[in-house]
Amino acid sequence: MDLNGKVAFVTGAASGIGLGIAKRYVEAGGRVAVADLNLDAAKAAAASLGDEKVAIAVSCDVSNEEQVDAAVDATAKGFGTVDILVSNAGIQIVHPIEDYPFADWKKMLAIHLDGAFLCTKACVKYMYPQKSGALIYMGSVHSHEASKLKSAYVAAKHGLLGLTRTMAKEGALHGVRANIICPGFVMTPLVEKQIPQQAQDLGISEERVVKEIMLGETVDHEFTMVGDVAEVALMLAAFRTNALTGESIVVSHGWHMV
Repeated sequence: MDLNGKVAFVTGAASGIGLGIAKRYVEAGGRVAVADLNLDAAKAAAASLGDEKVAIAVSCDVSNEEQVDAAVDATAKGFGTVDILVSNAGIQIVHPIEDYPFADWKKMLAIHLDGAFLCTKACVKYMYPQKSGALIYMGSVHSHEASKLKSAYVAAKHGLLGLTRTMAKEGALHGVRANIICPGFVMTPLVEKQIPQQAQDLGISEERVVKEIMLGETVDHEFTMVGDVAEVALMLAAFRTNALTGESIVVSHGWHMV
């Protein structure tokens, strides 16, 4: 699939899944705004993708409306428009509910849900007039399933599924598709950080966290790879019709089967 110069605004793109998607988009002929809270990291990531004709760096806190608007506007100014949103920025904080700080709950929802809302609102300003666009949200198997210690994360990822379905209906009036990718555990720094945290909170070894908690329900006990998610993100970005909209694509080695 070829993106033919389409412009993608990818959040959390300085590393991990976001960077993997940005790289795949450039390989497929797209142009990418690497959006990240850490501007230096975003600049380094953009430089690794190519020159400013194909990749630029923009800084934004996705939970801050002014910063999101400024970053999306800078993308449109640099490349002429915005064709694709990949709302990928996210964090993970795990606690049992009785010990879950309210501030952490609010932070989780602000980054995952507020961020997706604000980025959507800013991007459709460019997509709607041109009667085309692709909204891609980074959900999780936890958009469908629940796990212990992840009340805020599961709530946020379920919320993204609802936002996706709503935007599929609203966006269809303007030629804009909306879909959500729901990976299983992908071996990124975000997941690596969870292993000792969950081992401590659950009172089990790190080996058991990986074998039983993270991979226990997969068909082959394998982690999902960044490249797997990036290929799905490319397919959703390049798809040409509303035949594929409002859908949840689960990339999880069979952990969750729709």
